[in-house]
Amino acid sequence: MIRVLCLLLALCAPGLAQAQKVVADLSQRNVEITANFDGSDILIYGAIKGEPEDPSLEPLDVIIAIKGPNDAVTVRKKSRRFGIWVNTDAVKVARAPSFYAIASTGPLDEVLSPREDIRFQVSMERAIYAVGDDAHDAESTRTFTQALIRLRSKAKLYQQLDNSIRLFDQTLFSTTIDLPANLVEGVYPMRIFLTRDGKVVSRLATFIDVRKVGLERWIYDLAHEKPLIYGILSLVIAISAGWLASAVFRYIRF
Repeated sequence: MIRVLCLLLALCAPGLAQAQKVVADLSQRNVEITANFDGSDILIYGAIKGEPEDPSLEPLDVIIAIKGPNDAVTVRKKSRRFGIWVNTDAVKVARAPSFYAIASTGPLDEVLSPREDIRFQVSMERAIYAVGDDAHDAESTRTFTQALIRLRSKAKLYQQLDNSIRLFDQTLFSTTIDLPANLVEGVYPMRIFLTRDGKVVSRLATFIDVRKVGLERWIYDLAHEKPLIYGILSLVIAISAGWLASAVFRYIRF
C-alpha cells in the first residue's frame, strides 16, 4: 500500500504548481576602488520561476535592497545662539548603513506591508538603529533618524528608488543602481524580495564586494598597518611639494 501511494505521488508531482521563487544575477560582483574611481553602475536582473497556485492572485512585485557596512554616527542638531550656530542636541545612532539603496516595482509602502517591513527591516528607517535615552522620546529620536537619512540622501549614499524595477510579464525583471564614488570598503549584502499583496513570498540573498586596489590599496594598508612610516612619508611629500612650489615661484619671478 505504501509503495502504491509513493508511486501516485511521483506521478502527480510534475503536474503540481511549483511555488514561485526568485532567481537573479548582477553585471558585476566585485567593485574596485582605484585612484580615479568615480562611481559604478550595477545592473541587476533576474526571473521568477514557477507558476502561481491561483491565477486570480494579486500580481507580483520585486524589491531590491543593497546595504553597505554599518557604522556608528552621532547626529547633532545646530541652533543659533548669540548670532552663531552651535550644537544644542544630539542622538547616537548605534547602527547606520554607510550606503543603502532600495529599488522596487512600485512605491515601497504599497508593495511591502508594515508587518513585513518590521520582519525583514527593509525600509531605511528600519535599517537604522538609533539609541534612545531619557532625554529623547521615540518621536524625537525618529526626527534625528530622518535628518540622517536626508543628509546621506543628498550625498547619494541613501537612495529610495520607487518604480525603478521593470517587471516584464510577471517573469523577468531588471534595474540599475548607481554606486557613488564615496563608497566605504567592505561587503555589501544584497537582498531581493518577491512580494504579493504586500507579503514576502520568496527572497534571495547575495553580496557585492567593494575593495580598494592599486595605489589606493597601498596607501590604505600603509596608513593602517605602518602609521609611523605613513606619517613620515606624508611629511616628506608635504615638504617636497612646498619646496618645489617655492622654487617654481622664484624661477617665474626672476
